[in-house]
Amino acid sequence: MGRTNYFIEGLQGAGKSTFVQRLSDKFTDYKVFREGDYSPVELAWCAYVTEEQYRKVLADYPSITSEIREKTVTERAHKIICYTQILTDVPGFHKDLERYEIYNGNLDKDSFEEVILERFRRWDGEGQIFECSVFQNIIENQMLYLMMTDDEILRFYQKLERVLADKPYQIVYLDAADISGTLEVIKKERSDDQGNELWFPLMIRYLEESPYGKQHALRGMEGLVRHLERRKALEHFLMNEVFQGNVTIVQSKNYDIDDIL
Repeated sequence: MGRTNYFIEGLQGAGKSTFVQRLSDKFTDYKVFREGDYSPVELAWCAYVTEEQYRKVLADYPSITSEIREKTVTERAHKIICYTQILTDVPGFHKDLERYEIYNGNLDKDSFEEVILERFRRWDGEGQIFECSVFQNIIENQMLYLMMTDDEILRFYQKLERVLADKPYQIVYLDAADISGTLEVIKKERSDDQGNELWFPLMIRYLEESPYGKQHALRGMEGLVRHLERRKALEHFLMNEVFQGNVTIVQSKNYDIDDIL
């Protein structure tokens, strides 16, 4: 076994990005993968396209083809475009590329799961740190857009655990005790200089427009808290049922990183 890989998990606002930075400051020789980066296992904020689709994207946006190529990685028959890292005022570019993500219900259940599992199978890294690559983006899509039951999600994570069984990894889960209070904090933190909220309206729209959100009439802060309470309970169940022995649970923003390591 090589050096341990760390998967940093937790609800939105639990302090994952801060923990990733502190961990990378400790392990300066580790490779860090944050949301939106090209990652060998996860595809958050990236477009996953075929060669034909890639040629169409280049043809549709000729003024930024060099930027697109710079942020593209080839994986077998697919290209991965880290499109959220492309700063451009070209109208509609980011919204257009969003439809090539594997999330938001863009792929059916079986196709979505196979993309994730196959990339984890091919991954053989060591000494790497990943921000929310096991739970957050995967499980949000499964819950909100694919409308999977808890049993279906459990079966997926049992498959993932078998894939990971011979790989050196540890899940560090930052547990937010007060979900509502945590959301109020990040609403303010993720605002512009004039105090306009940037993250919260997008998160609420994502929730309310999802099939699960519509079916269960999830609205505003109350709806988001209800969803995250269910997600947190499910993640704790999965950690106990599936990943026991490879999980460290710590209180969000109240920990000593040396004790954890």
